[in-house]
Amino acid sequence: MEEIILKAEVRQPATKGAIHALRNQGRVPGIAYGDNEPPVVLSVEERSLQAALHSERGRNALITLQVENTSHPVLVKDIQRHPITRALRHVDFHRISLKKKIETLVPVHRKGEAPGVKLNGGILEHIIREVRVRCLPTEIPASLDVDVSTLQIGQGIKAKDLPVPAGVELIVDLEAVVINVVAPTILEETPAPGAAAASPTTAEPEVIKKGKIEEGEAAAAPAAGAVKGVAAPAAGAKPAAAKPEAGKKPEGK
Repeated sequence: MEEIILKAEVRQPATKGAIHALRNQGRVPGIAYGDNEPPVVLSVEERSLQAALHSERGRNALITLQVENTSHPVLVKDIQRHPITRALRHVDFHRISLKKKIETLVPVHRKGEAPGVKLNGGILEHIIREVRVRCLPTEIPASLDVDVSTLQIGQGIKAKDLPVPAGVELIVDLEAVVINVVAPTILEETPAPGAAAASPTTAEPEVIKKGKIEEGEAAAAPAAGAVKGVAAPAAGAKPAAAKPEAGKKPEGK
């Protein structure tokens, strides 16, 4: 295992302005605690901390933290980043003993391509992406790599099937499914209520051209303006003059 050494400087609790000035100098404020020792407020160089976090073991990298004339093995317990720039804002170091087992999270990575996905159109579900383990700090695996190149539809890998190194204990339900391949979901359209009784094709409304009347309609329908019980005048006939009522002289005479 590659040894990672990180130098730190003790600092005094300061105001927001002093912390801002510290970050402008390329340093990250932090704290170290644990292993039955009092906590120490400190700062580390951001570039060196970034290099440690991007090592093979990432957040589980075993770091030797040097503070003044002392050194102590630590793990990164917590990191705070800027919500937009993702710059490091604060770091917590947890002091540990190399002779005592600890619990930590280890990522699960998959390798290969499942034939159930490639050949049969299945869908690979990666359900558990990290598992909790217990081991000595020097035995923490960088990741647990799972080979999926034999999985068909309906097959999966459980926690008990993970390739765990010797000396590492899984703190998880061993029957829990980590990765599996499922058949693709086929969505069927459900007809709307009442659609079954409706005709599959909508009848178009009958269009009657202007000026054209179907045969038989002229006799059946009364002429425009006809009064019930009175025959309509023939086409071209002048309307008859209205007769004055009996006993009433015509107007104008």
